[in-house]
Amino acid sequence: MKHPYGSHTRVDWARGSVLFLPMLTRSLGVIVGALLASVGVELFLMPHGIIVGGMTGLSALLALKTEMRLGLFLFLLNLPILLLGRKNIHLSFGIFTVLGILVFSLGTVVLHPYPALTSDPLPAAMLGGASLGLGLGLSLRFGGALDIASKAVETLHYKRLSPEKLLLILNCGILIAAGFHFGFTQAAYSVIAYILAFEAVKFPMRRTRFGQVARIKSRHCSTIQEQLQRSLNMKVTYKQKPEERADAYGVLECDCHFLERARLKSIVRLCDHESEITFS
Repeated sequence: MKHPYGSHTRVDWARGSVLFLPMLTRSLGVIVGALLASVGVELFLMPHGIIVGGMTGLSALLALKTEMRLGLFLFLLNLPILLLGRKNIHLSFGIFTVLGILVFSLGTVVLHPYPALTSDPLPAAMLGGASLGLGLGLSLRFGGALDIASKAVETLHYKRLSPEKLLLILNCGILIAAGFHFGFTQAAYSVIAYILAFEAVKFPMRRTRFGQVARIKSRHCSTIQEQLQRSLNMKVTYKQKPEERADAYGVLECDCHFLERARLKSIVRLCDHESEITFS
């Protein structure tokens, strides 16, 4: 006897389970990144008056100057800019960014009463910058952001200056302001923390020996590309575009961690059960 709901129920359940697991994994990744960043800021950088760039550095500067909580400024500076640029932001990125900012803000509030983990400003700058950068990079790796300074300059950029130059000017201005307020010895530690944070952001984004290249041959490349970008936050590119015929095949390529192979296969099979998937 046939199931009263037919085969579509099983397909919808499978699709839901495939999409739920990546959402849960990405949420946990963003949360861990936000907690790591809050440890770096509250337990290393802030007790020593060390300021980094971006909205995080501007929030820290305002918090130290006004003696208000850092989490309040992180929330008030990041979310309005996110709302201003919402038309150019993917819904998935926006959701995980809001999640990351909320956890980052709450994490700094919870950790604020605890003493610094080191009394020496140099190790504090190094460990705090590395911890903050790893947290920012981890959140970006899983599809969110904890500091949207780059989005701010993209939204408000001046025609004669590129967003990259505006971001550089913003960061330099924050570091100079920190130098005038706390002294240029502290500014030197801030520069060290900023450089280490800048380099540490890249580490979670790099391909490792666990990374593979997935090649997908299918007649539904556009659908597969959209679903992989939405569900796994993967950058999927055409290796070979399909011809104008409806039954023509195209080839897609994307970087894939070996832990994501099963989810990638499930998503691709749901879009096109006749597709061919190879890993190298």
